[in-house]
Amino acid sequence: MTEQSTREQSTRTVERALSLLAHVCEEGSASLANSARAVDLSPSTALRLLRTLEATGFVRRDDEGSYRPGSRLVQLGAQALSNESLIDLCHQEMVGLAEATGESIYLSVEGHGQSVLYISIVEGSHSIRHANWVGRTIPMQGSAAGLVLSGETPETGFVVVERGIERDVTALAAPVMAGRRVVASLSILVPTYRIDERATRQFGRLLSDAARRISAGLTDGTVPPKEHP
Repeated sequence: MTEQSTREQSTRTVERALSLLAHVCEEGSASLANSARAVDLSPSTALRLLRTLEATGFVRRDDEGSYRPGSRLVQLGAQALSNESLIDLCHQEMVGLAEATGESIYLSVEGHGQSVLYISIVEGSHSIRHANWVGRTIPMQGSAAGLVLSGETPETGFVVVERGIERDVTALAAPVMAGRRVVASLSILVPTYRIDERATRQFGRLLSDAARRISAGLTDGTVPPKEHP
């Protein structure tokens, strides 16, 4: 095999893998048979490429055997958004939340190895407030942001974890969506002694409303103006 033909074969392999990845992303969940048919590949070739994508975290198999976008792909997408626009798009809403609650507001995305990565903060106005954890990671399990990034947000629109990662902190988190996908978590971190059930409901409503407005902006390309409570 000549060097040129080797390059051409490698290029075709990359193109096929990208076509499969695009199909899985567009469908949200796709079987091997449907994926192979959609990109005009034999099932054996599609399986080989999907296994490679799965091994590198770009797709994952669910309990039914269908392929879904993997954590690595979601992470890279969130990082691309954050590098170009995500932090800027969320900043006004984060400032509004900090002003309305007096508490520290975080934006986070999925990190490596089932972790949550903090990428932005607007600090609260209280003298005792959550310290700046931008750049740090926390476990997905047991954290409000981790539940949101895992797609476990209840119908209320927000998650509450009391004394989770930190024993004296209550965290509220809501999902930031791009279409049907969770790309980030918007969070309020409050010293537990300073929040009661009434404040939890109020903060949760403000948080989920802000996250929905940001999500609408990511979907249609413009972030709507903030609605003051």
